[in-house]
Amino acid sequence: MHQKAKKYYQLASFTIQELLVVLVIIGILILLALPSLMPLISKTRSLEAKQALKHIYTLQKTYFYENSRYSSEIVALGYEQETLVTESESGKANYKMEIIEASPSSFLARATAVVDFDGDGEYNVWEINQNSELREIIKD
Repeated sequence: MHQKAKKYYQLASFTIQELLVVLVIIGILILLALPSLMPLISKTRSLEAKQALKHIYTLQKTYFYENSRYSSEIVALGYEQETLVTESESGKANYKMEIIEASPSSFLARATAVVDFDGDGEYNVWEINQNSELREIIKD
């Protein structure tokens, strides 16, 4: 019985060369698929900006109802910017949030990417105003 088990294991094994060939083929397939997946990756990253700007919009509306004007300071709204990925290894945020302009009747908030998602030298920028109009200013 021991002979049969030994023989079975010899037939079921792979050589290191066979494993390397499989890994090279998988690597080539990934490299072929990556360019077509980059726009999808950038699009999912922009969800972070959209959600944060919608949150800032809600905070601005609340501030407006309490103070009859919009705030020019993001800290006054109670918004806490998560640590950016460029600031520390534990950073999670890919977008820097800021209030660009504010008046008693309007505001404009901007989310600027701190990472070039597709490596083309352009950084993604989104804006939202007092009417909840969310616009992509610079596409990445």
